[in-house]
Amino acid sequence: MTVRVAVIGAGNRGADVYARHLVAQGARVTHLVEPRSARRMEVAARLELPDTACFATWDEFFALGRLADAVVIATPDNAHVAPCLQALALGYDVLLEKPVCLGLQDLDRLLAAENASSGRVTVCHVLRATPFFREIRRVLDSGVLGQLVGIQHAENVAFWHYAHSYVRGNWRSSPPAAPFVLAKSSHDLDLLRWFAGARPRLVHSVGGRHHFAPAFAPAGASERCVTCPVPDCPYDARQIYRGRPADRWPATVLTAGGQTVEEALEAGPYGECVYLGHNNVADHQAVTVTFENGVIGQLTVSAFTHNNTRTLKLLGSHGELRAHMEHGELELHRFRSGQTQTWSVPVTGNHGGGDEILVADWLAFLRRERPAPTPLAESLDSHRMAFLAEASRLSPP
Repeated sequence: MTVRVAVIGAGNRGADVYARHLVAQGARVTHLVEPRSARRMEVAARLELPDTACFATWDEFFALGRLADAVVIATPDNAHVAPCLQALALGYDVLLEKPVCLGLQDLDRLLAAENASSGRVTVCHVLRATPFFREIRRVLDSGVLGQLVGIQHAENVAFWHYAHSYVRGNWRSSPPAAPFVLAKSSHDLDLLRWFAGARPRLVHSVGGRHHFAPAFAPAGASERCVTCPVPDCPYDARQIYRGRPADRWPATVLTAGGQTVEEALEAGPYGECVYLGHNNVADHQAVTVTFENGVIGQLTVSAFTHNNTRTLKLLGSHGELRAHMEHGELELHRFRSGQTQTWSVPVTGNHGGGDEILVADWLAFLRRERPAPTPLAESLDSHRMAFLAEASRLSPP
């Protein structure tokens, strides 16, 4: 069965990730929706789509009725709900990029729409699909840890990645983008939910924007890196982007639409000084979640790390599991015997291979070979935690 998929939103995730994996795995991308004409033409040529299969808005696409078997929605954060509701009204199955929405009220709207539709929504929580985190789940399910009591999870964003996405990029201002803890860590909150095996009951959070503001600009800094005389700035865009492969993220974000990296640095947001104050999202945040079964999950997400990885501990009554995603390393300590076991899991590809596997799982669902990867109601618990965390952060006692 050849699955026909329409891609709504031809940015990095929609075109460079999901469309690419869909085609590689035997699906056909039959329609494309993208408001930027240059980007739409670029991606359409890559996918060999005729002009009649390309649309500037999702309203134009959906007005023609059901044209494909399923849709990918990878629009900007504040434009996920509307196309998803229209897709469900037509009975489409949907692969929905996270964050799925920007407010608690929309969670119930999406659930109600799915309940009334023959289509099903799969949220792009790609970390559940990675071999690394599936191995952690296997250890937890084996019972070797005994009763799970706590989860200590850290998302190390990496200084340059934070500057790229949350100071210069699409997620630097909330609204219209999602707050930092949702935009960056809905994956991590979903992992806490998955490992805890229960719904969240209480959420508390602290954090804020600690560094990326005009008050911290070095003396003599200019508004663009290409003209800045300040030496050894770790956030110098010239150092971050020059020399990186032109056909891979993050350089592809700068070159989308046909411009070069140098042109983007001279005129676009990715060449701006990080201290201009165009951003308002947190750069360091801690979240504590108490789940209904008593498990306590703790998440720290920070810009101020040298590497781009995730580390965590599962704390059980009979053992402790430590894990480091960047190297695929796991370390199990058994309390009864005092034994320590270490091993590794291959970690390759975007999100540790999760992007490719998530697409494979979704296609298997569309071919009716297996159930949907994760029920929508469970996926949305990550967003509930994020909204409650942000409310807690912004309203300290």
